[in-house]
Amino acid sequence: MPEYVSYSPGPVPAGSLIVKLYRSGNQIRGYVSKVADTHHDDTIFPGEEMEPEAAIRLAETHRDTNGAPIFVDLVEDVVWDSSWGHLRP
Repeated sequence: MPEYVSYSPGPVPAGSLIVKLYRSGNQIRGYVSKVADTHHDDTIFPGEEMEPEAAIRLAETHRDTNGAPIFVDLVEDVVWDSSWGHLRP
């Protein structure tokens, strides 16, 4: 089962992926961002919101081959669904 790390506000290593899951109406939606170094803007892809499963799959396909963690930012009272994988604190 895939494992992810809970995102806490603060610095994360450049190149890290963050899946942000939030509420849009009565649905949970998400997007993926890649953290840039201090001299560049973060990359957000794609530009539109996605279903949680699609956002997580997208992050997996963009994960560096070194196995860097994927961070998950749950906002607006979104609760992690264990069918998406294991979320570490």
